[in-house]
Amino acid sequence: MDVFGILDRLVGFPSVAGKPNDDIAGWIEAYLAEKGAKVTLLPGPEGDRTNLFATIGPADVPGYILSGHMDVVPAGEPQWTSAPFTLRRDGERLYGRGTTDMKGFLAAALAAVPHIAGQRLTRPIHLAFSYDEEVGCRGVPHLIARLSHLCAKPLGVIVGEPSGMRAVLGHKGKAAARVTIKGRAGHSSRPDLGLNAIHAMSDALGAAVSEAERLTHGPFDPVFEPAYSSLQAGVIAGGQSVNIIPDSCTLDLEARAIPGVDPASLLAPVKARAEALAAGGFRIEWAPMSAYPALSLPQDASLAALLGELTGEAPLAAVSYGTEAGLYQAAGFDAIICGPGDIARAHKPDEYILASELTACQRMIEALGARCAA
Repeated sequence: MDVFGILDRLVGFPSVAGKPNDDIAGWIEAYLAEKGAKVTLLPGPEGDRTNLFATIGPADVPGYILSGHMDVVPAGEPQWTSAPFTLRRDGERLYGRGTTDMKGFLAAALAAVPHIAGQRLTRPIHLAFSYDEEVGCRGVPHLIARLSHLCAKPLGVIVGEPSGMRAVLGHKGKAAARVTIKGRAGHSSRPDLGLNAIHAMSDALGAAVSEAERLTHGPFDPVFEPAYSSLQAGVIAGGQSVNIIPDSCTLDLEARAIPGVDPASLLAPVKARAEALAAGGFRIEWAPMSAYPALSLPQDASLAALLGELTGEAPLAAVSYGTEAGLYQAAGFDAIICGPGDIARAHKPDEYILASELTACQRMIEALGARCAA
């Protein structure tokens, strides 16, 4: 089965984040086992989702991990011109949910396995495929926690998020949280008898706006756009009717932090402002939604040099989106981003990848295998 046939099978699994993924993980497990790889399924605490780890070559010596996620974002947009979970080819373009983000990379890695397995590897190639990346990198921490039992400490981790097949050294970290304020309902004609949760939320929202503005003044890291950390209120909801005092209001926030800044710390002033409302009789709930650290691989790292040689291009300093690479680095492993496709095509109707991008990625992985056989 070539890379296009594999991508067709992978896209056919509607592996939306937050849903069971036994079907896609099971298919990949069977494919890899048939090719001679040692495969381990690693169920997560949810009970219906699993990570997958596979090894080609000797597991007891340092090698390289090819990292990707099996989940995708939903595909409910009405603008799709074809069934999102059926691969459609039109010339160079292959359409379908996840083609770019990031089943294209998974397909290229899987397509390269027979070639790699046919060599006498002195260093292993590992495949680490996670679940629920799209809802805050929730699956991969459980995989990372098991790595010391699965393989020798890797020389590097290549996270195949779409980067136009150019290696990337850095990205910002992220933290997201939901604050819920509970007040007391009543008739709008007697505001003195109720507690208006929407009015109270204005304090927390004001703190978010103030913090967002403060962050524009630094600290700065010039490799990013924007060059500073950021904070935004993304979703706010509350109330039932204009003549009912709203007894509940929720606010979803996210912070994106340059390397060296803890993203969760950027939300702390908003949390403190919200919790201060308890003195007025309100009940406050603060629920972290997701978090991952920034990535910052030094330009002189051997992994950066390797990817520069494999791709023929010098690595980029940074991208604006986040990945699981920061979690691998935080665990003590050198990590870098390099994969097929363009992030601008992801998370939208008629997502696609180019056939040439898939084959270029497969060639790169096969070249990495050749290095591990040298």
